[in-house]
Amino acid sequence: MPPERTTILASLRDYIEQLREEGLDGLPHVNPPSATLAGTQPPTAEAAAASSGRKPARMVNSPDEKKLTVKRDEGAPQPQSPLATSANTPGELFYRYPGLEKITDLDMLRQFIGDCTRCKLAPGRTKLVFGVGNPKAELMFVGEAPGADEDLQGEPFVGRAGQLLTDIIEHGMGMSRNDVYICNVIKCRPPGNRNPEPDEVSTCEPFLFRQIDLVQPKVIVGLGTFAVQALLKVKTPISKLRGNWYEMRGIKLMPTFHPAYLLRNPADKRLVWADIQEVMKFLGRIPPQRPRR
Repeated sequence: MPPERTTILASLRDYIEQLREEGLDGLPHVNPPSATLAGTQPPTAEAAAASSGRKPARMVNSPDEKKLTVKRDEGAPQPQSPLATSANTPGELFYRYPGLEKITDLDMLRQFIGDCTRCKLAPGRTKLVFGVGNPKAELMFVGEAPGADEDLQGEPFVGRAGQLLTDIIEHGMGMSRNDVYICNVIKCRPPGNRNPEPDEVSTCEPFLFRQIDLVQPKVIVGLGTFAVQALLKVKTPISKLRGNWYEMRGIKLMPTFHPAYLLRNPADKRLVWADIQEVMKFLGRIPPQRPRR
């Protein structure tokens, strides 16, 4: 099969997996033979180095050049080189907003953001959605962007998906929303709940990573494809990332499905429950019971 067709098939498969993760029903399963897909994958760093006589470049994770680590699946996807991202190091991350690196608490950060008009999402929002919870939480949840309910209330995860997340936190983990910290990659609602665009991510990204630096959680749970891809700087679907431990900015990261996806695909709650159990074990907590929803 021509390389162009195999590339298209691989891209189509990943795109359909992302749509399924976002809650769209009735989509076909595209599973090209592994032999077909193998031709679309770039050579490994070791293979490229062997053929050229050079030593392979060291793979590091953005934004603080921490190496990506995987707990269980040694074949899990690796992140892009940090040279391809806008958030390699604290200096590179914060250069767009002088003074951001000097902010010492979340209240100061919220004041710094102000009535933000830095990107094209500002005119369409009702309220900016900053974050909520314990400013020194051990556990942090990061989602994609506010939805309609969040836009009206100015608080993340308060709609149907938020109710499911609250149920996971309270009944699955034996904690409360006040024990954890919850925020999104993007602080303003995109029109029609579309995926945030690259310029919007670039604008909001420094604020997210400053939130992470200030809270300094022991664990981040990345909710859904978009949030995890933004945190790890990868293009891999959440179905391949979830269930494995990663590290970014010196903090453990567990990717899992977004609660909105679970509302459409309740059978996959068992996978999220497995991920949450891993998080609880890492934090030294015993999950009281499986979530009811």
